[in-house]
Amino acid sequence: MKSFIYFAALICFTATGICQTQSQQLDIVIKAFQDHKGYDRDTYPLGLYTEEYYQQEAEFAKERLKDLAEIETDKLSETEQISLELLKFKLNETIDFYEFKAYLNPLLSDSGFHLSLSYQVRDLNSYDQVKAYLNKLNAIPIYVDQHFKLLRKGLKDGITQPRVIFEGYESTYDSQIVNQPENSYFFEPFEKLPSTLSQRQKDSVIKAAKTAIETNVIPQFKRIKTFFETEYLPKTKTILGVSEGPQGQAYYQNRLNYYTTLDLTADEIHQIGLKEVERINAEMQSIVDEVNFDGDLDEFIAFLRTDEQFYAKTGDELLKEARDIAKRIDAKLPAYFKTLPRKPYGVAKVPDAIAPKYTTGRYIGASNETQPGYYWVNTYNLPNRPLYVLPSLTAHEAVPGHHLQNALNAELGDSIPKFRRNMYLSAYGEGWGLYSEFLADEMGIYTTPYERFGKLTYEQWRACRLVIDTGIHAMGWTRERAVEYFTKNTALSMHNINTEVDRYISWPGQAVSYKIGEIKIRELRTKAEEALGQRFDIRDFHEVILEQGIVTLPILEERVTNYIEESK
Repeated sequence: MKSFIYFAALICFTATGICQTQSQQLDIVIKAFQDHKGYDRDTYPLGLYTEEYYQQEAEFAKERLKDLAEIETDKLSETEQISLELLKFKLNETIDFYEFKAYLNPLLSDSGFHLSLSYQVRDLNSYDQVKAYLNKLNAIPIYVDQHFKLLRKGLKDGITQPRVIFEGYESTYDSQIVNQPENSYFFEPFEKLPSTLSQRQKDSVIKAAKTAIETNVIPQFKRIKTFFETEYLPKTKTILGVSEGPQGQAYYQNRLNYYTTLDLTADEIHQIGLKEVERINAEMQSIVDEVNFDGDLDEFIAFLRTDEQFYAKTGDELLKEARDIAKRIDAKLPAYFKTLPRKPYGVAKVPDAIAPKYTTGRYIGASNETQPGYYWVNTYNLPNRPLYVLPSLTAHEAVPGHHLQNALNAELGDSIPKFRRNMYLSAYGEGWGLYSEFLADEMGIYTTPYERFGKLTYEQWRACRLVIDTGIHAMGWTRERAVEYFTKNTALSMHNINTEVDRYISWPGQAVSYKIGEIKIRELRTKAEEALGQRFDIRDFHEVILEQGIVTLPILEERVTNYIEESK
C-alpha cells in the first residue's frame, strides 16, 4: 500500500511539474503582452495613432501568437485555458485591425477621435490628476495631426464613412469652439479643484488651464471644423455597405466573427433576425389587446410616440425617474446574484457637448479607483425620450447590466490576468446587457403594460439590428429601407431610429452582437433549467456566467455545460 501511495504521489508530482511548466510558459507570454507599451505614454498622453505604430503592433501580435502555439493547452487549468484563448482572440484582432486598415477610419456617426476627447473630462481628485489632465490638453495638437494624416490616407485608399451619416455632424465640434476658455467643456474639471491644493497651486493651475484651452483646445477644434467641412466630408463615399469597399466582403465577415465570437454568415444572422422580429411582434400585439387599445399595432406605436403622458417635461424629471428605477433594481440584486460589485455607480446626463448625436444612454466605466461608474441618460430632445423604455435602458446600462458585469470583471483581481480585467467583447457584454432587460421582468421592474411593451420594443430594436446591419452591409439595403423597417417594427422615436441607422452604417457588425449574445445566454439558461430541474439555482447560474469575466460565447457554452455536469 505504501509503495502505491508513493507511486501515485510521484505521478501527481510529475504531472504538476508539467502543468507548472506550461503555466509558466503562458505566464511569460501574458507578461510580455501586458508589459508591452508600444510607445512612450509621457510623450503621447492621448495615445499614438500612426500607420507605423499599428504595423508594429500587428507584428508584435504575430510573434506572441507563435509563442502561444507552443503551449500544450490540456496541461493548463480552466482559467489558464480561458486566458490563452482570450489572448489569441485579442492578438488576432490587433492583426486584423492593421491588415484591413481599420485605423484609417477613426469615425462613427456618434463618436470619433475628436469626440473621444470628451471622455477625458472627469473630476480631478489630486494634484497628479490635475497635471495629467493638463498634459492631455496640451497634447491635443499632436493628437489631431495624427488623425488628420490617417483620415487623408483613408480618403486616398477609399476607406471612409458614407457621407449620409454626417448630417448634423457639425454639432460634434461647433460646441467646443467658444470665445472664452472658461466657457469650454474642457474647463469644467478646473471649477472644483481638490481641497488638498493650496491657493497658490490653484491659481497656478487655473492660469495653466486657461492657457492650454486658449492655445491647444479651441484652435484645434477650429482646425477640425475646417478639415471636416472643406476637406474630408465632401470627399467621403456615397455607398453604404462596407462590403462594397476595399476588401469589403472579407472585412464584413471578419467583423461578424469578431462581434459575435461565432462563425455565422450574414445570411444566417439575417434569418435569425427575421424570426425574432416575427416572434416579438406577436408578443407586442398581445399587449395591445391587453390594454384594449382601439387600433392595430402600427396605430398603438404611433400613440406611444406622440402621447404626452409617456414623456418627461424636463431633463431633471427624466434623470429622477432613471435613478428611481436603478434603486428599485438594486434592492432585487441579492436574490439573483451571489457576488455583487463593490464599485458604486451614479446616474448622470449625457454631456451637452456630445448629446445631439449621442445614443439614448450608455454606461461609462470608472477611470480610476476614486471614480464611480456612470449610467448616462440622454436628456437632449426630450420628446424623443419615452419613459416607457427607461426601465429597460436602466437594466441594460446600470444593473444588472453593464455596471454589475463590468465592475465585477474589474474586481476579479489577481485571479485573472490584467488584460482580461480590461477586456470587452460585445457578444458577451452586450448580450448580458440585453439578457438583463429580460431579467428585469422576472424582478418585477416593469410595472405597467406600457413598460412591458417598452421592454419588447427594446428587444425588437436589437432583433431589427440583425436584419438591418446585414441588410445594409451584405444585401444592398438603402438607408430609407432600413429606416422604414425600423419604423414599422419598433416604438422607438424617429430621432432614435435615425441615430441608430446611422450608427449601424458606420459600425459594421457591432449591432448584431447584442441579440446573438442574449440568445446564447438565454439558450444556455434554458438548457441548465431543463437538465437540472428543481436543482437549478439562478444565483449559481449567474455565478457561472460572470465569475470568469468577459469570455467568448463558445467558452461560455463550455462553462455552462461543465456546470450542468458537475451539478448532476
